[in-house]
Amino acid sequence: MKSKISKSFVWFSGLFLFTLVVFLLIDNIIMPTYVQHGKTTKVPNVIGKPIEEAQRILQQVGLNPKEQERKPDRHYPIGTVLAQTPIPNSEVKYGRGVYLIVSGGEQLITIPDLKAKSIREATFTLERYGLKLGTIQYEPSEEFFENTIIRQDPQAGARVSQNVVVHIVVSQGRPGEKEIVPNVVGKTLSEAERIILQSGFSMGRVTEQVSISLLPHTIIEQYPRAGELAKKGQPIDLIVAQKSETKPTSEF
Repeated sequence: MKSKISKSFVWFSGLFLFTLVVFLLIDNIIMPTYVQHGKTTKVPNVIGKPIEEAQRILQQVGLNPKEQERKPDRHYPIGTVLAQTPIPNSEVKYGRGVYLIVSGGEQLITIPDLKAKSIREATFTLERYGLKLGTIQYEPSEEFFENTIIRQDPQAGARVSQNVVVHIVVSQGRPGEKEIVPNVVGKTLSEAERIILQSGFSMGRVTEQVSISLLPHTIIEQYPRAGELAKKGQPIDLIVAQKSETKPTSEF
């Protein structure tokens, strides 16, 4: 007798559980799908939102968020949505997939090693990496050939953003071989001569040129130019302002 009661209890329990599962399936999946069939909704704008928040917003309006890919981007923080398909405010059916492109953050660049390169090589190398050449300083070097790079700032291997400026120090050869040409433009001829001789160079040709904006005997230009490297004792040619000759106007 007990055996029959036990079997009946098991049978009714199983039937009850089966009925409950079918009810939950119909109530939560089949009926909502049937009711929403053909209904539409507007796609919310989730651009600029963190991926987790974007997914939650889309799910709340019955859409299916899908992360399509990650792309480097300097404007959007890492992990935020930078594009979506369909676009915001599009009218779509419930359950439609919304594909999200997520920012991988700003792409950093590894600074190349410029040591022992010429200025020309360094310029081309930096441009290929999306970087820029900054200031150029000169100093004597026993180790590096003339006009090759001794060191750089930032250092090679540093991770930086695009368009960062890299400053370099260039060898001017062995100590005593060459010197930096001083700047005498804008100086008077007598001042220029004093600076040139004190810097270890000599006076070259002095050519006069008419100027209406500069006082007579003011240096307009120099060759070699200021900042260039030249051997000690090399003459520096100067172009000097000459007073303009104005003809008197005739009186009638």
